[in-house]
Amino acid sequence: MPRALVTAFVLWLFAGPANGQQVDPYGARRGAAPASAAGSVSESERPLSGGIDARLNAMDSVVYRLAAGSRLQVQTGKAGLFGFAGHAHLIQAREFRGEIVYYPGKPSESHLDITVLTDSLEVLTPPDTGEIRKVTETMRREVLRTAEYPEIRLVSRQVTPRPDGFHIIGAMTLVGQTRELPIDVTARLGVDTLEAASTFSLKQTDFGIKPFSGGPGGAVKVADRVTFDIRAVAVRVAENQADASCSPRCQTTRDFIDARR
Repeated sequence: MPRALVTAFVLWLFAGPANGQQVDPYGARRGAAPASAAGSVSESERPLSGGIDARLNAMDSVVYRLAAGSRLQVQTGKAGLFGFAGHAHLIQAREFRGEIVYYPGKPSESHLDITVLTDSLEVLTPPDTGEIRKVTETMRREVLRTAEYPEIRLVSRQVTPRPDGFHIIGAMTLVGQTRELPIDVTARLGVDTLEAASTFSLKQTDFGIKPFSGGPGGAVKVADRVTFDIRAVAVRVAENQADASCSPRCQTTRDFIDARR
């Protein structure tokens, strides 16, 4: 069975619908499709245009918490001589948490910290319930070793603003290995909510994971590179609420960032 991989994360920033009768407070990119053009496209699938609400400039910092409506998925591919005989798999995270701390005056000092519970990762495709159970069990027990590594974590180490969002150098910790990844995020930041979208990939072997191979002579293989597709939604929380729920590790990180400002 394919040793389907990971998911994490990953990143986000920023939302809030603009009033069609007023100047867009986010300063959305020229050429972005208007909301009415979405038609029958679902909210989670519509193209995201980046922007930041100008009202945030009056704030020192904003803390957003990842909402349940976020979508964190991983797509595995096929490789090998008989790769056509295998299956690609779509994996989704059911349980995750995270906070984004945004500094309007110094956006490069903003911070992201997201955790995915490995036992919550579920295989969605192909639509064969028997295979889904087998692949999910293999992924959790043999690939991610969830009993030993119950979490996948993504933390930003460098944040660079872009016209439509942010370029992030993130540190991902997976099966006990931490590696840096470049991640481009289209972000829409509002006073009360944020929305972000990102697609990026990584190699399993970079984290010490050997891609699954099976079939005659190991000719059917799972591709080393897997792709993350993330659509994040987060809601602003009061500073005292953020502090109350922040883990000691999270609070230490926040104190470190504040000390640098």
